[in-house]
Amino acid sequence: MTTARALTLPAVLTALTLALTACGNGDGTDTPAADENALNLGILYPQTGNLAYLGPPQLSATEYAISEINDAGGVLGTDVPDPMTADEAGEEGRANDSAGTLVADGADAVIGAASSGMTQAVHQTITGAGIAQCSGSSTAPDLSDIEDGGHFHRTAPSDLMAGPVLAQEILDDNHQSVAVIARADDYGSGYLQAAQNELRSNGAQVPIAETYDPDTTNFGAVIDAVNENDVDAVALISFEEGAQILASLLESGVDGDQVYVTDGLNDPDLGATVSENADLVNGVTGVAPSADNDEFNEGIGDFDGNLEIFQFAPQVYDCVNLIALAAESADSTDPTDYTSHIVEVSRPDGTECSSFEECRDLLDDGEDINYQGASGNIDLDDNGDPTAATFEVFEFGTGGYDIREYVDHTDDRN
Repeated sequence: MTTARALTLPAVLTALTLALTACGNGDGTDTPAADENALNLGILYPQTGNLAYLGPPQLSATEYAISEINDAGGVLGTDVPDPMTADEAGEEGRANDSAGTLVADGADAVIGAASSGMTQAVHQTITGAGIAQCSGSSTAPDLSDIEDGGHFHRTAPSDLMAGPVLAQEILDDNHQSVAVIARADDYGSGYLQAAQNELRSNGAQVPIAETYDPDTTNFGAVIDAVNENDVDAVALISFEEGAQILASLLESGVDGDQVYVTDGLNDPDLGATVSENADLVNGVTGVAPSADNDEFNEGIGDFDGNLEIFQFAPQVYDCVNLIALAAESADSTDPTDYTSHIVEVSRPDGTECSSFEECRDLLDDGEDINYQGASGNIDLDDNGDPTAATFEVFEFGTGGYDIREYVDHTDDRN
C-alpha cells in the first residue's frame, strides 16, 4: 500500500507556498486531500492556453479509466479517488508551479503534461521527487532521453514514428518536392527531422525545411519561402497558430491537396477556423496518433456525453491503466515500488489482456501480463516509449472532415 513520504523543512515550506498560490485563485488547480491508503492520481493538462481544446478528452479519459478501475474493486482493494487536477496553461513557469502543487499534495503519479514543451518543463519537478509520470500526448523525440530516474513514460508515439507515417502519405500521393515547415520547439523540430529523413531516404527532394517562431503574428517569410521554391507539397507541423499559416498558403495559390498537416490541426472545424469559406481546406490531409477502437469511443462517449474531441483520449486512458496495473503487480501504490513495473505489464512476453479487471485477475493468478491498450499494443521499451502505435489519416473534402484510414506502425529501431 502507499508509503507516506516524509518532507524536509524546505519541502514543507515549498508545499505551503505552492498551496497558497495555487488554490482558490482561479489557476485551475484542484487538489483534494490525498488518501494514504489509495493510489492518488494527479493530472496536469491544458485547461487554458493554445492546447486547451485537448483538455476535455484528457480529463474525461482519466476519469473514465478511474471509474472502470473502481467498478472492478479499485487498486489493491481500495477505490482510486477523484484525480487532483492542475493547469499546464501552455506556460512553462505556470506548468511547473502546477506540477509542484500536485507533488506537494501527495500525488502518487501524474498524468501529463499534454504538450512536449510542458513535459520538458515539469518532468524534473515530478520525476525528481520520485513520482511516476505518464503522458498520453507528448511526442517529442528528446523525451526518450531525459533524466527521469525511470519514472517518465508515455503512451503517445514519438514523432520519430509519426514523421515517417506523414512522409509516406505524401509519397503515396506522388509528391517528390516537399517543403517541411514546423514550429520551433521540441515537437516541431523533432517531427520535421523525422519527416525530412523519411522523404529523402525515399528519393524525394526537400528544398525547404524551416522552423518558425510560434509566438509571432507574421508568417510572411514562411509563405514567401514556399512560393519562391518549386515544391509540389507542403508539410505543416504546427498547433493552432498553423491555421493562420494554412490560410495564407491556400490563399496564395497552394492547392488543398498539396498540404499535409499533423495532430496539432486535427480539428473537424478547421475549415471555419481557417476561412469564412470553409471549403478552402478541401483536399488537406493529415496524420495523427489515434486508435482504431470503436468500442472505446462509444464507452467514453457514454461516460461523458458532452465530449466532442477524442484526440489522445485512448492514450491517456492507457496511462492510467498502466499505472494502476503496475501498482497491482508491485502490491504497492508507492511509486518507489511500482514504477519499474509499468514497462513490465506492457511487454509482449506476458499474457494478453485488455481491461484493468482482466489484467488484474491474471496478476492475482501469478501470471505476467501484456496489457493491450485502448490505443493499441503499446509494448513500452526500456525508455518508457511505445514501440507500436496506430495513426489515423484524416482529410477534409466536400463532405467535410473524415478519417480515411488507420495505419499501424512499429518502431523498427527496437
